[in-house]
Amino acid sequence: MEIKEIRTVTITEKGQIVIPKIIRMLEGFKEGSKISIIVYQDKIELKPMKKMIEEMFPALISEEVLAETWNTLEEDEAWKNL
Repeated sequence: MEIKEIRTVTITEKGQIVIPKIIRMLEGFKEGSKISIIVYQDKIELKPMKKMIEEMFPALISEEVLAETWNTLEEDEAWKNL
């Protein structure tokens, strides 16, 4: 993957960052644009939603994320007689 630009930004007290204008222009980010935030073990990616395709969504759902929702006493109870 070719690197187009590297910039440094500062996280505010509210956890916000500013995407530098040059990067917004390169990637087509506009005011009101939706982006996806993908968190890996060692990095975070910001991607314009227009570049996210439906086939990628199942890959973004990890077993750990699903376990938070489904690994509950209520779920165990609901499934025990099936």
